[in-house]
Amino acid sequence: MVRLEEQRSLGLDVGERRIGVALSDASGRLASALTTIKAYPQEHALAQIARLVVEHGIYEVVVGLPLTLRGEIGPQAEVVQRFAEALGQQVALPIHLFDERLTTAAAAQLLRDMGVKPEKRRQQIDQVAAAIILQDFLDQRRGRE
Repeated sequence: MVRLEEQRSLGLDVGERRIGVALSDASGRLASALTTIKAYPQEHALAQIARLVVEHGIYEVVVGLPLTLRGEIGPQAEVVQRFAEALGQQVALPIHLFDERLTTAAAAQLLRDMGVKPEKRRQQIDQVAAAIILQDFLDQRRGRE
C-alpha cells in the first residue's frame, strides 16, 4: 500500500468554459499548475481528467466550490457539485469540494505581480487558480494533522 505522504492530489477549478488543473507533489505539501482543459463537452473533460488521474497516480481530487461571498451555494456552485458527482463516478476516488471564493482574483493578481502579459494570463489563470485551491486544501489539512 502506498503511504499517504507518497500520493498525489489533483486540484480543479471548474468554470463554464475551462477547467484549470493542478497537481500536488508526492509529499502532498506543494501544489503546482498543470494544465487547462475545455469544460465542454463534459464527457470529454471527464475523460481527460480520468487520464490525468491514471498518468499521475492520483488518489484524491479537490474541486473548488464557488460559494457566494456570503458562503452560500449559488447556481454556479450547483453546476460544480453536479460535475464533481459525475467525476466521482468516472474515477472512483475521493472527491473533496473546497471553498474557492476569490481564488480567480488571487490568481489574476499573482500573474500580474509576476509580470505575465495579459494574453498569457488568460491562458494560465484557470490552472493557477486550481493550484491556489489545491494549496489551500493541502495547507488546511496539514494544519489539522
